[in-house]
Amino acid sequence: MGPILILGLGLLVVLLVFGGILLLRRSEGDPLQERLMEWGASADAQPVSLDEVEMSLSFADRVLVPLLRGVATVVTRFTPQQNLEATASKLEAAGLARRLAPAEFWGIRLFSTVGLSAIIFLLMWRFGVQPGKRLMYAGGMALLGYILPGMWLQSTIDRRRQGIIRALPDALDLLTICVEAGLGFDSAMRRVAEKWESDLSMEFGRALQEIQLGKVRRDALRGMSDRLKVPDVQTFIAAVVQAEQLGVSMAKVLRIQSDQMRIKRRQLAEKKAQEAPVKMVIPMVFLIFPSLLVVLLGPAAFQVLRSGVLGVI
Repeated sequence: MGPILILGLGLLVVLLVFGGILLLRRSEGDPLQERLMEWGASADAQPVSLDEVEMSLSFADRVLVPLLRGVATVVTRFTPQQNLEATASKLEAAGLARRLAPAEFWGIRLFSTVGLSAIIFLLMWRFGVQPGKRLMYAGGMALLGYILPGMWLQSTIDRRRQGIIRALPDALDLLTICVEAGLGFDSAMRRVAEKWESDLSMEFGRALQEIQLGKVRRDALRGMSDRLKVPDVQTFIAAVVQAEQLGVSMAKVLRIQSDQMRIKRRQLAEKKAQEAPVKMVIPMVFLIFPSLLVVLLGPAAFQVLRSGVLGVI
């Protein structure tokens, strides 16, 4: 069996694993409970058994999700509590804490590690590859299967942080306008939560819900800062908390923070614009220039070879 086919099968398994991750990301709440509520809300619904309701669910909800939860329960017993807490913090930063538990993430990592290594090992054993190479390739795929879920989670965190950084100046402008117009800070946060449907507005809405449930405002804002782990948000929340404690005008603090965030966003855009020519060097040298050389010098090279100047007919 060729190495290309083996690599293709390994990539197929990776796609299946991450397809399961996407299914978990899109599954919010208990699907069985949602199906029962749909049957209960229907006026002409006939009484059905629980088995019929379960069979009406998708294959992922009936088989894959319970299997993953079972594996996650086993993984939790052998995973150090410190690793689970670190994973929970990363899931909070990625915005997946309500959809994916830390134990479930480690279950996905276990599936990916064992699945990839086992498939590659069995394929090489079936086609008579030497035992040393079998173990080497299986170990490499196991390492790849362990690393890929962490890379996916980190990329999700980075993408979410970039979106929050881009949305922060506009949110601060709206907060400033609302506070200067006479609204309280809580009402201004509600306006931000209602205006947009972004990760930042959702975090403002969550902090506002915590305040309404009796949590102190500064504790709710600090919790938001701890969840996001974005330096700009941490700076803004620290300034707001300090202004609240010292009795400084909130509108003035928000105006200063808004101006600083806009200056920082402009500087970040200029930095990326200056980095663009440097990043373009690699594709130009390794992809564009070789193609141009082949197109431009290829016919001339054939003519030189046919002329016999180099002793080649």
